[in-house]
Amino acid sequence: MTVRTRFAPSPTGYLHVGSIRTALFAWLLARQKEGQFILRIEDTDKSREVQGSIEHIITCLNALQLDYDEGPDKAGPYGPYRQSERLNIYRDWALSLIKSGRAYADPLSPELLAKYHDQAAKKHQPFLYRNHRPDHPPDWVYAQLPLRFKSVPKDYAWHDIIMGDLAAKADAIDDFVLIKSDGYPTYNFAHIVDDYEMQISHVIRGQEFIASIPNYLNLYEALKIEHPAFATPPPVLGPSGNKKLSKRDGAEDILDYLREGFLPDALINFMASLGWNDGTTKEIFSREELIKTFSLDRVGKSGARFDEKRLLWMNGAHIRQLPIAELELRAKKFWPPEATKFDADYQRRVLGLIQERLKYLAELPSLTRYFFVDLPIDPDLINNNAKLSALSHETLKNLLEQAYEQFDLSDFTVSDLSLKLNALLELTNQSPAVLFSLIRVATTQAVASPQLADSLELLGKERVLRRINQQIESL
Repeated sequence: MTVRTRFAPSPTGYLHVGSIRTALFAWLLARQKEGQFILRIEDTDKSREVQGSIEHIITCLNALQLDYDEGPDKAGPYGPYRQSERLNIYRDWALSLIKSGRAYADPLSPELLAKYHDQAAKKHQPFLYRNHRPDHPPDWVYAQLPLRFKSVPKDYAWHDIIMGDLAAKADAIDDFVLIKSDGYPTYNFAHIVDDYEMQISHVIRGQEFIASIPNYLNLYEALKIEHPAFATPPPVLGPSGNKKLSKRDGAEDILDYLREGFLPDALINFMASLGWNDGTTKEIFSREELIKTFSLDRVGKSGARFDEKRLLWMNGAHIRQLPIAELELRAKKFWPPEATKFDADYQRRVLGLIQERLKYLAELPSLTRYFFVDLPIDPDLINNNAKLSALSHETLKNLLEQAYEQFDLSDFTVSDLSLKLNALLELTNQSPAVLFSLIRVATTQAVASPQLADSLELLGKERVLRRINQQIESL
């Protein structure tokens, strides 16, 4: 069997991690099985459509390098790939259901439906459309009356690759709208027609659709077509772990993460790990490793909590694996403005020093600005340090004066600076937590930096001595 998967979003706003993970699972399966991955835009609910969303979806997939083989902007043999451009196709399938007696025009007014709902509620019974089918429905008039599926209730059992064996009783089956009065199909109808016509082999979608699958199976039978394999990953949960991740929980547009300097491969790795693992303790995967090892039957049945701290850690791990030349290319637009005054070789050396500490590229300015410009003295760096604030200003000045004398004698190689720092520990009888912290504050105006000797060497003798003098004066 040729594996053909699809990502079929509605253009109702930006995509966040929960949405894109569905696309990722479909893409991984298609690439692993050397099949095809299709992008289809389900834009039949015009009341919810957000302008620019289709372009946004395409931009997201391209930015994450989730390449699709067919889609709105990639011609294929089963197009068009926007549902709003396939209305004649749905109409033809609808007419075939009318002909076979499995669809009818629905003349019931909203007021009458509301009355039937109230009656069922008073009897503490579920409302079922099939209990109120008209005995003699009118002829269906396209784009005027809704067309409703005429169900044949029965028990169903089916297999889900992720959720296992599932079943539903006949009372879960009901009549549902196929084509609305505006002429547009419902999701319940359109996706079944499209998946069949586009020869989709695997449908991967969220758990909110499980309750509707008995109705879908009833429709597949009425259309006399085979249904694809179903795979239903659990939801991505919000940070609290007790509800589905949503925009209200601060779920960011996936492009915002990319703008902040999260790597596409790190985002792919993170999203794949939300609910899936390869059976080992391995957490960092390249894209190629994911394609090789991914399998739907290793996706868990319970929801996976979105943890941004873990995403930061994972992105940092991917940054550390980058060759310095590639990191240099990716970092170009993230440097602080002051960096433009320095040549590429100096910037590369700065990157080499801070690569181990970099979690995402947008923090490059805060981690590197002191390499390019003298920062103003920040008294809080000493005042908020318990060990440094415990010492008098005279003691701090004395420690810095001894550091100045040693560094003034140094040739400012890393090896000699390391010797000078160790000598200072003996001369001052101070711990590294005190002495090295003080020197770091004086020379970088930061609470943390790469290895001190390496930082001093890159800053250079003139800047280091000048900054130590400025700190002494401020004390």
